[in-house]
Amino acid sequence: MYLFESGGILMYPILLCSVVVTAVIINRLIVLRQKVIAPPEIVQSLASRDLILSSTNVSHENLNTSPLGRILQAGIAQSDHGLDAVRIAMEETASEEIHHFERFLTTLGSIASVAPLLGLLGTVFGMIEVFATLQEEGIGDPSIFSGGIAEALLTTAFGLSVAIPSLLCHRYFQRRIDVLSVQLEKQGRLFLENSQTSSASA
Repeated sequence: MYLFESGGILMYPILLCSVVVTAVIINRLIVLRQKVIAPPEIVQSLASRDLILSSTNVSHENLNTSPLGRILQAGIAQSDHGLDAVRIAMEETASEEIHHFERFLTTLGSIASVAPLLGLLGTVFGMIEVFATLQEEGIGDPSIFSGGIAEALLTTAFGLSVAIPSLLCHRYFQRRIDVLSVQLEKQGRLFLENSQTSSASA
């Protein structure tokens, strides 16, 4: 608590940034999980060719609970209009789902950029305090400068402590979304291939 108070008023927005970053990271770690995005039972149904346009062993209720399921359900809803309509519907729904994956990442990236700037601003304020004290008191007692120096160093340290994990997690989640997007595309393509094969053999 002493260190926080010594950092000056800019420690409060840095603290707020750290709270937001923590909440975003926890949220994205929960949401961007493989079993949440593409539940094993749906993936297994696709692999075994049980899930096709004409016949599905996965209920529509189960499909609605995951991004992959909603993409497939969008295709199933267009089953009477041909495979081209099915493909377009699935692509549009996939774009919407991927957009949801990226939710809050802009906030995370912004904080990664802003937090060190807040720390730098705190450094400037701290040095202004040092020079103001120097002008008023002279250099007789070096201890009188400690408050300004502490503010300068602490805000920089705390700002970087927030910015570094924010940047790393932002990069990680971006990569994670890319991997999940490829997996969704692969499963959607398999669904279309299964359905096309089933239609051809019917």
